[in-house]
Amino acid sequence: MNDGTLERPGSLPRLAGRIPNCMNLKHSISFWATVGVVGLRGVAANAQTGDCFGAPCGLVRGVTIGPIESALHPDKGYGSAPYARTLRELVQWGATWVALTPFGRTMNLRPTGVDLSFEAPFEKNRQDVIKAIHMAHEQGLRVFLVPHLWVESGQWRAEIDPGSDEGWALWMDGYERFLLTWASVAEQAQVELLSVGVELRSWVTTSRAPRFVDMIRRVRNVYHGPLTYSANWDDVQDTVILGELDVIGINAFYPLTDSENSSFQRLVKGGNSVAKSVKELSSSWNRPVLFTEIGYTTRPDPALRPWEWPDDMQGVVVDEKAQALAYKALLAPLVDEPSFAGFFVWRVYADPDDMSQEAEWGFSPRGKRAELVVRDAFSAYWAADGPYEMGSSLVRWAATQPGLY
Repeated sequence: MNDGTLERPGSLPRLAGRIPNCMNLKHSISFWATVGVVGLRGVAANAQTGDCFGAPCGLVRGVTIGPIESALHPDKGYGSAPYARTLRELVQWGATWVALTPFGRTMNLRPTGVDLSFEAPFEKNRQDVIKAIHMAHEQGLRVFLVPHLWVESGQWRAEIDPGSDEGWALWMDGYERFLLTWASVAEQAQVELLSVGVELRSWVTTSRAPRFVDMIRRVRNVYHGPLTYSANWDDVQDTVILGELDVIGINAFYPLTDSENSSFQRLVKGGNSVAKSVKELSSSWNRPVLFTEIGYTTRPDPALRPWEWPDDMQGVVVDEKAQALAYKALLAPLVDEPSFAGFFVWRVYADPDDMSQEAEWGFSPRGKRAELVVRDAFSAYWAADGPYEMGSSLVRWAATQPGLY
């Protein structure tokens, strides 16, 4: 492996003993969908072809589309003409899924509920999201709906603590109303996957988790498709609700190194460690693993602390190559891992030309070298795609434009 092309590490052991039936991949999302454990909405009961909506089941090749709800930027958000252009671009990338992230708002880490309105009234957001889902379906894309929380104080939602049993009861009831509202939208619009939460560490890793399990069961009475939860990478091992889900979700901002100026080989070593943890987690819970978010900022050493934003850093410079290599190092070791169900790139925006949401050093790979890596990853053949025939042009992962990055 080198930093000019991204090749499948090692040999191709998946060729041995394969027969043309997706059900051989006992941990792939194709398998779970076919046998009805994941029950992906719209999956035809066809074990021979693994068809979903007339196209093969396989790796989730996803991109998150960020909302633009601000009144300062009208007609640029979900359901708009610019959003339609974003969808068309992502289809050209090779994406098969998009994630939509409607936000609710809490003021601080001691909330009593969730304000359904974010930067626009809730009913407008609801209608825009439904339209956005239908538009994605018209482009042949499946949709992952991720009701998200914005903490107005700028603090991390994982640290929410209402401070008392009474406060927790109010907060949990309020969050459930928020989630059930969006679960109803997911059911109405025939969404293919729903997240029941994002990085709610103080709830799902503690003695309060049974209340979350009860909520999941009530969500299933409203939304009848598969469910996941977007755990943070460093607490997924402590998340005790995973057995209630169909797919284990991880916001996968794993550090791939512990030092600055690391070589590509050092980053790949970190990627190998991530792949090992994915396999072990899937085996422990008997569920496939989906990266509900992956991403790197466009700056030096983005894989050192991927969750950091450069806003408060001094002398930040743009480094497209570092971003691209971080993507490669994380994804390449997972190509041959059948328990890995896929990933969602974090992120592009509803208006592909909007410059108000993120600086050039931000997470978006659009128009950068990392976009080429993502396109390569989408065009590659992964274990979750099931068996392939010898001679396929997709059996190895290498740069479609060698030398460009």
